[in-house]
Amino acid sequence: MSAVPVLSAVEARVLAVLVEKQRSVPDSYPLTLNALLAGCNQKTARDPVMQVSDAEAREALDRLRGLSLAIESSGSRVLRYEHNMERALQIPSTSAAVLAVLLLRGPQTAGELRSNCDRLHSFADISAVAGFLHELAARPAGALVVELPRQPGARENRWAQLLCGAPAASQAASPAPADSGDADLRSRVEALEARVADLQAQLDAMRAGGAQAMD
Repeated sequence: MSAVPVLSAVEARVLAVLVEKQRSVPDSYPLTLNALLAGCNQKTARDPVMQVSDAEAREALDRLRGLSLAIESSGSRVLRYEHNMERALQIPSTSAAVLAVLLLRGPQTAGELRSNCDRLHSFADISAVAGFLHELAARPAGALVVELPRQPGARENRWAQLLCGAPAASQAASPAPADSGDADLRSRVEALEARVADLQAQLDAMRAGGAQAMD
């Protein structure tokens, strides 16, 4: 599949979490359903914060598997899930990282994406991020991102993902400018909280592995 699918908010969150956790907690990947739910319902590095139920996650996984965007792993007592974004959408892994962060956190500037992508892929500079954004926007099989109009007072344009359709008017509206010092502190706190969430996922995976070994 190379055309652009239209995903629900839950399907988009599930897919993005699979991409994120593959890079941030590789020892716990592919993910169990419980680990996937924890990532979907994380309160940090998420916009909006969601409360996805077990049934909703399973339904989303079924649809993503039907679109070849997710794969169910067999061979263990606990089913695990992994994404297939790069192959299904025919994009490089770096572009998948950028797209995942847009899915997880909403519209962002290239500078914000460079910072927020750090745990998934380290970009040398903002121009490198912009290059991948323009490639995703000019994709022959259909654009996966769109550059939003610059709002009054903004120094950079923001970008939005298109896997959930065209961005709503509320997303296109530019947020009020934040104090640079507060924004930097908030970014650091979010990065630390996300790291703690990743470490908790690794710990849960180790506990689950130990429990299976004892059975």
